[in-house]
Amino acid sequence: MSNNNSNTKEIVPMGQKIAFGLGMLANQMFPAALGIFMVVLVEDLKFPAWMWGMLFFLPRIFDAFIDPIMGFITDNTRSVWGRRRQYVFIGAIIMGISFVVMWQLYRENGIDYNFWFFLLWSFVFYIGLSVFSVPYVAMGYEMSDDFHERTSIMAISQWIGQWAWVIAPWFWVVMYDPTWFPNADTATRTLAVWVGISCMILAMIPAIFIRSKSTIDEESFSPLTFRTIGGSLKEIFESFKEAFVNKPFRKLCIATFLIFNAFNTVAGFTFFIVVYYLFNGNTSDAGIWPTLFGCVGALATTFIVIPIVALISKKTGKKNAFLICQGISVFGYILLWFLFIPGKPYMFLFALPFFSFGIGSLFTLMMSMTADVCDMDELSSGKRREGIFGAIYWWMVKFGFAIAGLLTGIIMSFVDFHPGAATQTEGAVTGLRLFFSGIPILGTLIAMWVMRNYNLTEEKAQEIKKELDARKGKL
Repeated sequence: MSNNNSNTKEIVPMGQKIAFGLGMLANQMFPAALGIFMVVLVEDLKFPAWMWGMLFFLPRIFDAFIDPIMGFITDNTRSVWGRRRQYVFIGAIIMGISFVVMWQLYRENGIDYNFWFFLLWSFVFYIGLSVFSVPYVAMGYEMSDDFHERTSIMAISQWIGQWAWVIAPWFWVVMYDPTWFPNADTATRTLAVWVGISCMILAMIPAIFIRSKSTIDEESFSPLTFRTIGGSLKEIFESFKEAFVNKPFRKLCIATFLIFNAFNTVAGFTFFIVVYYLFNGNTSDAGIWPTLFGCVGALATTFIVIPIVALISKKTGKKNAFLICQGISVFGYILLWFLFIPGKPYMFLFALPFFSFGIGSLFTLMMSMTADVCDMDELSSGKRREGIFGAIYWWMVKFGFAIAGLLTGIIMSFVDFHPGAATQTEGAVTGLRLFFSGIPILGTLIAMWVMRNYNLTEEKAQEIKKELDARKGKL
């Protein structure tokens, strides 16, 4: 299979990098807004914790199983537009419209109706997310075959994407300020329209502006017809198996699963810890402090973490950059335990730059390293399978995200925390704090152990590139 979409120039034009980054802004704004809005389900619409957990779990499990199929489809699409662009465009439309609709919840309809309405539209939203995100991520892998240029592409895209996490926490201020809206569920219905439409437009930009070559005459692609769907599904699972046998890729998947999903298991606790531990359950007194936690952390990632990660990676290599940054994040999680101080909410701000190195560095490095793995796979298989590798990588992320959502509800029930209650027992809030610091520390330390002997170095990547170039007659 030839790499018809690849841009093999050493330096990718900045306009192309920005176009890819604007797609990342949409890709991150949807989950960022979703995480903020989900609080409304329990705090205002009074969903029980088990429902909250299931709404995190079921759609994401569904999404995780669509991704490998979408990866196979996008890798084998014959089209004058190439393999990716049309899916990115269509997926953007499905995501934007379904996101708007899924949040049109009215408390007078009752909990059961709202639960099923939200769940069904969530499935539609996650179909759109798969159609968009799998080919979109593969686009990024294809933009360059240069070891450091790949990190530059991902660093710029993550820098732009991080603004989602700067902007989204301010939704809390708007949602709970009575001068803006009478209640948070009314606010969510309105904000969802703005988020859905604006992010739909942003998500279309890579499809419109990132160049690709026609694959209409590509003969090596597998057929995409209903008659061959059985064989196609078999090839999907074979490709899945082959990709996961790749040892460096397996390490990337496992490490990401541990770090990202340990973080997401407890991320939903931030609002409740700030409100109930620092402000004794008074949402009005908490004011903008829940917002500042997310906003300052994202700003630290944008202006401190990502530039430092790119520099460390260039100086010491991607694996060492990963280990250094994750070690800093462990220190940050420890600081958060000590710097959540009632009466002094500003103290936790000092921990955020350290805390932000974990998630802030993760995808900048891992997406760049996955692109290197795609070269290794091409050397052994003779195929370019960015779609499959991207789908499998994000399958691990999304499957873990589903598990994390379920665990969030389980932990809240385990510590006897009741969202929306005026007060909580001291043990419930302390339990949330223990899990908030403990689970990410444990997940990060295990991930660092997994990555300790990752061996796809710059030297090895350059050797692979030379062999591929020789095979293609470029040398």
